[in-house]
Amino acid sequence: MKDNILIPKNDIQNRVRFLGEQIAKEYENKEPIFVGILKGSFIFLADLVRGVSIPLMIDFIEASSYEEKESSGNIRILKDLNINIENRHVIVVEDIIDTGNTLNHIIDNLFSRKPSSLKICSLFVKSKKHTLNYSIEYYGFEIEDHFVVGYGMDYKGMYRNLEYIMIV
Repeated sequence: MKDNILIPKNDIQNRVRFLGEQIAKEYENKEPIFVGILKGSFIFLADLVRGVSIPLMIDFIEASSYEEKESSGNIRILKDLNINIENRHVIVVEDIIDTGNTLNHIIDNLFSRKPSSLKICSLFVKSKKHTLNYSIEYYGFEIEDHFVVGYGMDYKGMYRNLEYIMIV
């Protein structure tokens, strides 16, 4: 199984630490709200915020376009924010930006709540595939169009606990 490692644990840790330090510098005295997109972002978000040395808040949102095993194209919010983001600085944290369709819907939804600013942070980006309508200000790695698991990302609910990224 370890033969298919795409990004090893140490590379991930170093990049996440760098992103946390970068965000801390840019958001000094702003107390941002980190919004993790469930379920895949939870490990990345936990490691990321431990590297951010400024006061911050954390909340989660969950959306799905899937009904059983197929995408319906209709995106539903399954878990909404508990924190009011109006006039606040928001950093949306995603594990991977694949097509970007669900993320487009989430970002549109969050912008309708009138945050002071909203930026996107994703550990992985499939640059050649996504059609995201928004810029990605912070990202860890650009990857090819592989199906990957580990570090929060799953296959049928499994492999989220891997400390590295593996191609399935």
